[in-house]
Amino acid sequence: MLKTFEELRKNFKLKPHGYNIDNMVFKLHYRITVLMLLVATVLVTSQQYIGEHIRCISDKGIPAHVMNTFCFFTSTFTVIKHLNSSLLDAENLAHPGVGPMGVNTDEPIKRHAYYQWVPFVLFGQAIMFYFTHLLWKKLEGGRLRRLVDGLQFAAFALEDKEIQVKDTKIPTKQARDEKVKQIRQAFMGRIYINRSWSRGLIFCEALNVLHVILQFYITNKFLSGQFLNLGPEIIEHGVDSSVDILDVVFPKVTKCTFYKYGPSGSIQSHDAMCVMALNIINDKIYIMLWFWFVALFILSSLALLWRGLTVILHAKSQKFNEVVFANACPGKLNPWRVLRVTRYCSFTDWLFLYYLSKNMDGYVFRDLFISLAEELDQQTETPLLIDVLDADNSDSDEKKEKELNDLRKDK
Repeated sequence: MLKTFEELRKNFKLKPHGYNIDNMVFKLHYRITVLMLLVATVLVTSQQYIGEHIRCISDKGIPAHVMNTFCFFTSTFTVIKHLNSSLLDAENLAHPGVGPMGVNTDEPIKRHAYYQWVPFVLFGQAIMFYFTHLLWKKLEGGRLRRLVDGLQFAAFALEDKEIQVKDTKIPTKQARDEKVKQIRQAFMGRIYINRSWSRGLIFCEALNVLHVILQFYITNKFLSGQFLNLGPEIIEHGVDSSVDILDVVFPKVTKCTFYKYGPSGSIQSHDAMCVMALNIINDKIYIMLWFWFVALFILSSLALLWRGLTVILHAKSQKFNEVVFANACPGKLNPWRVLRVTRYCSFTDWLFLYYLSKNMDGYVFRDLFISLAEELDQQTETPLLIDVLDADNSDSDEKKEKELNDLRKDK
């Protein structure tokens, strides 16, 4: 057997899986979303892909680099009356929102200053999406990791001698059995203390839903109230019309006015037309974010709804428990053992046990589950059939604790 492992180690590299303390929807928040926001931040700050962020065309009275810098940092604007599809279709306007306006006029305009802050806002949102993960790690405190640490390769523990494969140690059968015993004792001894672990997870899952709503609000305020309607407008009208919502929120061509003193001290105004190359990237980023935030909100809400359903199903449906733990264990579990363990656990204990199964090899968790059922049988010394026929099937934590205490007193 040792020679077999010696041959295997030449061809395979054993790598332990990371510890799993949340679900796939949770990972969408702090992995995929954070990655998307960071990539977007890099794109809007890189001139390699979009060239100069802004380039303005004006008369020769103002140097080009001065006009470009001034308009970028003081904001540009579009004239609202020139956001007109009819004028554009008749070719009376060159660009949406760009056209003549009177001197010292009070014509309504729309200023665009957000583009200066886009990379900072995107980076800040990436940090905010990672915050819930950091909060959950702090609340979790590494409890699962400490329990299952050393069992990454316990499924290979077939010998009475420890096996070294490069930098990885495969424990002995005795070491594996001892570790399983320690986990069982820790779970039983802290059956009520570990409930804070599950409550923390549910709290952070609910926080994820609220956080997506907060991100909608922040982005909508940042884009002057235009973000919420961005998706519906794109779906309804597309981007092929003469003036669409993208021309209003992310104009590609804008106006800018530079004022300076003339030779006699009078104020001179210099009109410029600015090409906003940056908005070619910005509009695609925020369209993508709108649809992603909607998908993330729906998935997070469904995950929270599923969590609520498991509160009911774990106590009411024996078949549900068999399916859940059958996926974690190879082979078929004795339904009476499943019933014994799940009847003993409140939902918070049940959830903690479920995440133990996600962090342990299936065969090792099967041993743990069976040993839990056997220990509970020894503690109660009550036939499982009585539990099945028990008319009072309450799932409240207080009543279960009272029933267990009564059984122990009878013992």
